[in-house]
This record gives sequence, C-alpha cells and structure tokens, in this order.
Amino acid sequence: MRYKALALQTTCYAINAARTATEAKERMLRSLERIGRQIQASKRFIGPDLRLVVLPEYFLTGFPIDEDIPAWKQKACLSPDDPLWTALGTVANREQVFLSGNAYEWDEHFPELYFQCSFVFDPSGRRILNYRRLNSMFAPTPHDVWDRYLDIYGLEAVFPVADTEIGRLACIASEEILYPEIARCLVMRGAEIFLHSTSEVGSPILTPKKVCALARALENMAYLVSANSAGIAGIDIPMASADGGSKIVDYEGRVLCEAGFGESMVANATLDVDALRAYRARPGMSNYLARQRFELYADSYARHSFYPPNTFINKSPQRADFLENIRRAAARWSA
Repeated sequence: MRYKALALQTTCYAINAARTATEAKERMLRSLERIGRQIQASKRFIGPDLRLVVLPEYFLTGFPIDEDIPAWKQKACLSPDDPLWTALGTVANREQVFLSGNAYEWDEHFPELYFQCSFVFDPSGRRILNYRRLNSMFAPTPHDVWDRYLDIYGLEAVFPVADTEIGRLACIASEEILYPEIARCLVMRGAEIFLHSTSEVGSPILTPKKVCALARALENMAYLVSANSAGIAGIDIPMASADGGSKIVDYEGRVLCEAGFGESMVANATLDVDALRAYRARPGMSNYLARQRFELYADSYARHSFYPPNTFINKSPQRADFLENIRRAAARWSA
C-alpha cells in the first residue's frame, strides 16, 4: 500500500477581531473555502494518488488571546452539529482524501468548558476520528475533568486510532509532540501514522519540536505527517513567528520532505505502509517496539501524580487557575 500524503502549510487567519459569533463563523467558512481550493490545486499537481492531507493547528480560528473560556467558546468553538463539520467532510469527499486538522469544539456534557480536538474525515465525508488534546497551557483538557470524562467516554476514546484502508491513523496535537507518552499510548493501540497539526516556531535551527518530531517517529517506528502554519494573520504577534518546517518523517526517523517558509505544498511524500509493517515485523536491534518492556514502568507511573486531574469539574477556569496548577506541580518537582 503506497500513496502520497501532504502536510499543507497554509496561513491561519485569526478570528479574534470578529465582533460577533456570526461574523467569526463567516470568517472560518471563508478560510475553509480557500483551503479547500488549495487542497484541490495541490492534488492536481501532486497526482491522483494523494490520499492523505493534514492541516495546521488554528487553520480555522487562530487561538484565544484576551478571550476567556465563555467568550472563546461562543466565538470559535464548533457545536456537535456545526455546519463547518459538514463543510470539512464535503472537502474530504470532493477531493477523495483523508483530511485531518485541529479545531475548538464544545461538548454538552461539559458546558463550562471547551476542548481542542484533532480530527480525521474519510473520503466519504464521514468523521472517523476525534482526539481531544490532553496537554495544554491555557485550554481545558479531558484530564481536567478526568473521572467524569472516563465515565462518559472510556479510556479508548481518549487515545483513538482509526483503522483505515490507508493504514491505522492517530492524531497528536501541536506541542503534544513533546510528550512521548501520548504517541506511545497511541502506538499501543496500533497507530502507524501520526497526524500532527501544529503551529510552532519557524526557525532554521533545530527547535525542541523538530527534535521531538524525529524522535516520536523513530522510537515508535511510525510515519509522522506534521503540518505547521504559514504564519497567523490578524493578530498583533508578528505573522511569520509560527511559519515553516512542515514535514513528513518516516519510521526510521528520516525526513522525507520539508517545506520552507510561507504557504506551501512542498511537504508531500510517498508513504509505504506495507514497508512499515514489514519493518515492524523484523527481529533485531532497531525494532524498538518489539524490545519495549512496558511492565518496567507501569508501577512508577501509577504511583506518581504531579499535574492534578479533575480540577475544573463544574467550573469555567480563568488563566490564573491554569497557572496555579502548574505552580503546584513545579513545586513538587523542585521539592
């Protein structure tokens, strides 16, 4: 099974200046229409074997700056039946691709919060995977309502993997590439291709996320398709601060392609899933999965807790609440 994948590096247009939720949704729809045309043109150039497209983090909205949880939920978050979900599925269906990206959404079970989610639509236009970010500086996550979240959705929904005709797909959101446990939990459930929607520092030097992108692919013997933004427009932060370096990494940690700066379809390459599976089946020194001994670490993880769970149950947190959680965890590390 061989096909082309694309990490589409596109500009993200922030909606922070939108005066109403209606205006914000109109801006989001315009962004999606523009990106849909870019996907169509990219497929014509790359070829009909383009089967997988990954979009950057924030491609619809940008990120909250001065907005508190209720304001951002109203302005930027998609409802379960939001027309934008339908529009995303339409793009995937029209171009006959698996389409992955990242957005903000709300959940009726947790009305005080929103979540940042990564998703996958299949070529029929159906959403087949929804992963909610687990580590975030100033956004709520399932861990903040952990016990109730598990009661409602169960652990397998926390680490979803979609078994598809192009391989077993899993999403990693933005800076979560820095946390090896997330990728490892997804690989435990069969993941072969990590879809990484990100918005990160554009730099010619080796950054922490660049290092970890290579490490996550290598140590998990998986492909990584990492789409960075081509800048974020419409806010006061200099636009090109998060720009460049979208890439595809193979299961030996080799960069197959990498975009420069600006909007680009350069980060496209062939994924060979049969070769990946054959590589994972080889006994030898480089088979890090086969040689992994999970029982060695299970007790240590079970007996230690630093960042607290369940701190935002029935609560709409303020920025100070996130910072206080981090201060308490940092104090434990330094004790």
